[in-house]
Amino acid sequence: MKFYSTKILLQSLCFIAAATSSLSAFSHAIMVKSQPEQNAILAVSPKQIDVWFNDKVGGEYKAVAVIDSKGNRVDNKDVQQEMLDGSHLYCTIPNLPADTYTVRYRVVSIDTHIVTGKFQFTIKP
Repeated sequence: MKFYSTKILLQSLCFIAAATSSLSAFSHAIMVKSQPEQNAILAVSPKQIDVWFNDKVGGEYKAVAVIDSKGNRVDNKDVQQEMLDGSHLYCTIPNLPADTYTVRYRVVSIDTHIVTGKFQFTIKP
């Protein structure tokens, strides 16, 4: 009887280990860093917007857009993915006036799910 209980316990532990180890291969991309940082207050306009994710993201359907407080898109519509770091997207922006800006992003995770998100930064005079 004791052998049977130990066998069931070991099988359960193996199943749990296998199930949780494969979860990382099927997880959604998460933004882990941005430049400017979320809710940053800047004295001058940045030259570009950078977004990093916890893992490489797909090259298709990627988007980064910078929106001013009136709802106008103000970036140069030139989103790029860094060649040596597939987790890094960036776009350039013109010299922006004082305002609060929302950065919206869309990427495809390794698990093929579309991930969207946003963050804000402010330029003060």
